[in-house]
Amino acid sequence: MSTTMTLRLEDDVKNRLDTLAEATQRSKSYLAAEAIRVYLESNEWQIQEIQSALTEADAGDFASEQDVQALTEKWLVGAD
Repeated sequence: MSTTMTLRLEDDVKNRLDTLAEATQRSKSYLAAEAIRVYLESNEWQIQEIQSALTEADAGDFASEQDVQALTEKWLVGAD
């Protein structure tokens, strides 16, 4: 199922979309919808990770000082 949506584009963006659509033999609508889908997936993932981290922080689920020190030492091995 799909729906129609109208949006305003800067002239330069529209021209670039026209050029890409012609070069890829795809419709402008297809390219715009694909760009929005990819943008949403990326941003939804990031927001979910941030919310998950905030939930962990609110629960006091932090690395101990010893955990951080052990990780630091691991990454410093051979760094000289």
